[in-house]
Amino acid sequence: MCGIAGWVSFDRDLRAAENTATLDAMTETMSCRGPDDRGTWTAEHAGLGHRRLAIIDLPGGRQPMSVSTPEGDIALVYSGEAYNFTELRSELSARGHRFRTDSDTEVVLHGYLEWGESVAERLNGMYAFALWDSRHDKLVMIRDRMGVKPFYYRPTPDGVLFGSEPKAVLANPLVRPRVTLDGLRELFTLVKTPGHAVWDGMYEVEPGTVVTVDRGGLRRHVYWRLETRPHSDDRDTTIATVRSLLDDIVRRQLVSDVPRCILLSGGLDSSSVTALAARRLAESGEKVRTFAVDFVGRTENFVADSLRTTPDTPFVHDVARLSGTVHRDIVLDPETLADPDVRARMIRARDIPMGLGDMDTSLYLLFRAIREHSTVALSGESADEVFGGYLQFFDEEARRADTFPWLVRFTEHFGEDAGLLRDDVNSALDLESYVRDSYDSAVAGIERLDGESDFEYRMRRICHLHLTRFVRVLLDRKDRASMAVGLEVRVPFCDHRLVEYVYNAPWALKSFDGREKSLLREAVADVLPRSVYERTKSPYPSTQDPKYAVALQEHARDLLARPDHQVFDLVDRDRLQKAADHEAPQITMASRRGLERTLDLATWLDLYEPEVHLRAVP
Repeated sequence: MCGIAGWVSFDRDLRAAENTATLDAMTETMSCRGPDDRGTWTAEHAGLGHRRLAIIDLPGGRQPMSVSTPEGDIALVYSGEAYNFTELRSELSARGHRFRTDSDTEVVLHGYLEWGESVAERLNGMYAFALWDSRHDKLVMIRDRMGVKPFYYRPTPDGVLFGSEPKAVLANPLVRPRVTLDGLRELFTLVKTPGHAVWDGMYEVEPGTVVTVDRGGLRRHVYWRLETRPHSDDRDTTIATVRSLLDDIVRRQLVSDVPRCILLSGGLDSSSVTALAARRLAESGEKVRTFAVDFVGRTENFVADSLRTTPDTPFVHDVARLSGTVHRDIVLDPETLADPDVRARMIRARDIPMGLGDMDTSLYLLFRAIREHSTVALSGESADEVFGGYLQFFDEEARRADTFPWLVRFTEHFGEDAGLLRDDVNSALDLESYVRDSYDSAVAGIERLDGESDFEYRMRRICHLHLTRFVRVLLDRKDRASMAVGLEVRVPFCDHRLVEYVYNAPWALKSFDGREKSLLREAVADVLPRSVYERTKSPYPSTQDPKYAVALQEHARDLLARPDHQVFDLVDRDRLQKAADHEAPQITMASRRGLERTLDLATWLDLYEPEVHLRAVP
C-alpha cells in the first residue's frame, strides 16, 4: 500500500530542476501513505512519484519500477495489492517473463507488458496505478473495480496531473484550490457522483476504469461494471458458494510480510472475517490479533436509539473468546474525540470536510492506535452493501422513495445536512434538485431481468445504488483515515467475484428468513457465537457522552469569537450561536451534527484556503 503522484506535460521538459522539485513536492504530500521509502522517475515529458508502505517483498518492491524494451522504457507507480499475483506470476513466467523480485508490483508491470491495458481485467485486488509507456508517449491510469483505492487526476492544457489524493495534485502550482457550487453540493449531499472530486477541474479515475493520456488527448475505457445476470442457484447452493468464496478471499487477503490484524466491531461482518481468519491461521499455529473501538463509559451507560439497539463491546468479547484472538479495546474519551488537532488531522487526510464528527475522528484514533502493533488490517466494510444489511433495505418509506434510500434514514436520524447554512447559500445550492438529478442519473442504466417483478427490480435498484454510490463514501473514509497513519486496511467483502454473485441473487434469497444479510449469516453460522448470529445490525458506533457535545459547543463559541472567519460566508452565525448555547444534555443529533459540520468547514478553510465560488465560474 502506497501513495502515488505524477505529472505529464507534452510542452515542457520535466527533467528541468524546477519541475523535478515540483514533482518532489507532489510526492511528499503522500508521505503518510508511504512512510517506508520514496522515489521518483522522470523522462522528458513524464514524472512519476512514489511513497512506499512496504507490505510484500520488503527489500524488492521499491518504486517507481521500470523495464526497458527495444522501443522504450515503461515505468510504473502502484498503490494497493493484487491478491492473485502468485498465479499471475506463474502464468507470466510460463510466457517467458523473468522476475527480479517477489513483489506484486513487478507482476503488474510485466502483466502490462504482456496484455497491455487489459491487465486490469486479470487482477483481483484493490489498486490504483499509473504507467508511463515511452513506446507510445502515453500515460495509463487504472483503478480497481469497486474503488477501494482512491485515484485523482486533473487535466492541464498540455497533459495531466495525478495522485492518490487531491493534495498531491493541489501541490502543483498549475492548480488553484478552488471549489464551485457543484463541489459544495457534493459536500452537502451523500450521493457520491461518479468521477466527482469536489475540487474544481479535478476528477476521480472511476472504479473499473482505464484513463489514458497522450498527445491526442484523454480517453476513458470502462473495463468492469456491475451487470445484471440470472441467478439459478438454489438457497443451499448459494449459501455454500458464498462460504467458499469467503474462505478463498480471506486466505488471499491474509498474505503479508508484516504484522496483520482484524478490525472487530462485534457485528456480523467483522465477526465473520475474524472467525474465518482465525480458522485459517490456526492451521499454522498463529493467533489472530483483533482491535475494537469503544468509548469511555459507553457500555455501562448505553441508551438505545433508532440506529443502535446494543453496545458493541459484549459482542466483541464473545467473538474474541470463541476465535481465541489476541484482543485489545481502544477506548476513547470525549475530549480527545473533539480535539481540534485530531479534527484537523482527519480533514487533512480526507482533503474535504465531510462533517461526520466523532465517526471520523474515532476512526482516525482507532487506526493510529492499531498502527503501533500492525501494518495491515482486514475489515468487515461493505458487507452491508453487498448482502443488504442497512435498515433502509427494510424500511417501506425508504424502499418506495424516489431518492437515495440512505438519505431517508439519515435525515430521519440526523436532520438536514445543511441545517446551519445561510439561507442565501441554501438557495444557491438547491440541494433538492441536485439530489433528484443525481438519483435519476444513477438509476437510469440499471438493467432489469426478463420477468423480474416490480418489487424485485426495486430491490435490485436499491442494492445497485448502495454498491455504486454509498459504498464509495465509506471506502474513501476508511482509506483516508487508515493511510493517514500508514495502515493498510483490506476489505474482503469488496472482492468482485463475491459482489457480482451476491448482487444477482434475488432479494427473496438475500432475505429468506426475513432478516438482514441472511446469506452471510447462514454461510458463517458454524464459526460465530450465538449472540452475534442473533444480533441485529448496528452501525459504526458514535459516542453518547454529553461531554463530547459540551466540547463541540466550546469550540463553536471560539469560532463565533472570530466574526470575520470565512466560514460565516457559508454558515448562519445566529443558528450556530443557538446550537452553541443549547443545554448540552438535551442537545439534538441535528444540532450536534450542525456543530460538527461547521467546525469541519472552518478547519478546512483554515488548512486549504480554498477559493469558494457561490456563483458560476467562467
